[in-house]
Amino acid sequence: MESYAPEAPPASINGTVDPRAPQPTVPAACLACRAKHLKCDGLNPCGRCKTSNSECVYVASRRGYKGPRRNTAANPNKRHASDSPPEAGGESCPMLLGAIAPTSTAPILPGFNQTMVIPDTPTSSYTATPTLGALQMYRNPYLNGMNGAVVEANPRPQQAQQTVPERCIDSFYYHFFPGHPAVLHKAQLLKMAKERNLEHLLAAMRWVGSLYIDVGPSRATFFEEAMRLVHAPDVAKDGFLVQAMVILLIGLDGSRQQEKAKDILLSAERLAIEIQLYTRAYATMHGGGNPRLEESWRRTWWDLFVVDGMIAGVHRQTSFLLFDIVADVGLPCEEHEYASGQIPRPMYLEDLDDQVFSGEDREFSSFAYRVASIRNLGRMMRLPPNPFPDDKNVDRIQSLLSNWRMHLPESKRHSLNKDCQLDEMMFQAHMINHACSIILHQPLSQLDSSPARDVTACAPHNAVQSGDNFNIHTKHIITAACEISKMVTYNVPITSHTHFFTCVLTLSSIVHLSKWALYYVHDEDDLRQQIRLNIGALNKLSSVWKAAANASVQVKGVAQEIYHEKKARQSNPSYWVGFSQEEIMGTMAADDGIMSEIDMLSSGT
Repeated sequence: MESYAPEAPPASINGTVDPRAPQPTVPAACLACRAKHLKCDGLNPCGRCKTSNSECVYVASRRGYKGPRRNTAANPNKRHASDSPPEAGGESCPMLLGAIAPTSTAPILPGFNQTMVIPDTPTSSYTATPTLGALQMYRNPYLNGMNGAVVEANPRPQQAQQTVPERCIDSFYYHFFPGHPAVLHKAQLLKMAKERNLEHLLAAMRWVGSLYIDVGPSRATFFEEAMRLVHAPDVAKDGFLVQAMVILLIGLDGSRQQEKAKDILLSAERLAIEIQLYTRAYATMHGGGNPRLEESWRRTWWDLFVVDGMIAGVHRQTSFLLFDIVADVGLPCEEHEYASGQIPRPMYLEDLDDQVFSGEDREFSSFAYRVASIRNLGRMMRLPPNPFPDDKNVDRIQSLLSNWRMHLPESKRHSLNKDCQLDEMMFQAHMINHACSIILHQPLSQLDSSPARDVTACAPHNAVQSGDNFNIHTKHIITAACEISKMVTYNVPITSHTHFFTCVLTLSSIVHLSKWALYYVHDEDDLRQQIRLNIGALNKLSSVWKAAANASVQVKGVAQEIYHEKKARQSNPSYWVGFSQEEIMGTMAADDGIMSEIDMLSSGT
């Protein structure tokens, strides 16, 4: 949107400037003044907005911009394919791989600090008040009418440099919050922090936010401060402390400090049960009549519930303690409702369980379907150990997994919302469902897992013996592994997902590698592409999470071993009996191609 140009003051009759004439207008006017075609004094907030108690918002100007210059050097600020994708527009869906993105009309923001550009910076619907020179490019659907324009919300007139702690809080909301949206949104939380001591929660947020950006030695200081404050003897034992603990344990788990993470998880579970966070009354009693805070308490319980299940499922070292708690907390609402403060009356687990039989046509929030998905994992974990191939309990859990997928409304069957933006809650819900399928069926499959025995980054090796042919359980795990690899192809930054995606990708990779190690695979080219996708995704996640770096190294190492074994087999002429010359050359070229890419990833280039 164009800024208003300065007007020359009227001259007097003799050619001099009349001192009584109006002063020149400012170079930019706020949106409210522009909409009313009124002059703006350029302050923040401006005089008119301050008088009317309206939100005062400025946007950057494109005045004087004549398009890109030709024959210039590479621009270090240029956005590449790994950066945040364009928003939805026209007939195409730019979140899908291969879609043709519409021409961007986003204004160029002057003074952008390229040191703050994070590889694979995720798209977020979080509404913030960022500043230039920091993580200032938030996509705000409420200001832009979902047109994808990037705006600067409430810029500071002096464009003051953010402090490192402020940058880390913004990083938390931009990167981490969409995957675990339990705390209050930034404006509400900072306001509440002025009324009560929330330093332990802010400290946890600062440390996790620092994992995504370069803050130097401050990261270690933030971690020590957060750990000290959550364990302080005088800290209030309430929902805010549970929130701080959940944030810390997720960061610790992703940083390969799983023992510390388990200790904090146990403390968070005990505290949540002690203060009865799992009851319907907690939100009302401790919400202070604030619908947003009441919703935050509901989200705190259910996010802890989901995290407890994820850790139990992917690491297989805890028992999903909270699954056995009879909770009657209301289910969370949709993310846009939480962001806007328009919180509807909550629905409950019994509503979700009875939706097929009640005759009521209801659509639950994505967060609610995420809760339903993790509950299926809890039911699976309560099965007796070492099931037999014809165990009816296995069939019962498979029915739950299939029913969860079949009864999703049309808008929830993919990980994109109606505006073709990533729905992280549904992404996690589908991710959990596919992971459950692998964990359930892998012990009963006939796909020998020994080739991937060294992939232990997330869980111990699960020994599975080879069989004569592929049974139905083998088909289930191969299908689930392929679906997980497809989730990488959403044209969104990988680091925008919860770090638990690391272990789900590792599960998928174990299945792919076990299949690739077979003597002959008829769809070997597709299999290579899926292995390539998983390794690339793990490599991207490793820029933030040490757990992903460890998994990436192990998966690459096993892939290289399988490749060399296959090469040794191929040196025997009997291996190629029945192959045409074209098929032989194609197979060898494809093998060499994927290994050159894996070697390049291993060397960090």
